[in-house]
Amino acid sequence: MEITHLNLNDNTVEGFRHKTLPAFSVQYHPEAAPGPNDAKYFFDEFAGMIENPQG
Repeated sequence: MEITHLNLNDNTVEGFRHKTLPAFSVQYHPEAAPGPNDAKYFFDEFAGMIENPQG
């Protein structure tokens, strides 16, 4: 696993990805502020994984 996101206030892990498998996760609400496009890159990456699961 590889850590991708850390909370800036308390350094807790908020995101990670598998190093060899097409899997990732985030544990926060990225579109809470300042706008709904903050998480767009997650959805783009996920859609890419679905379209090309072998990478």
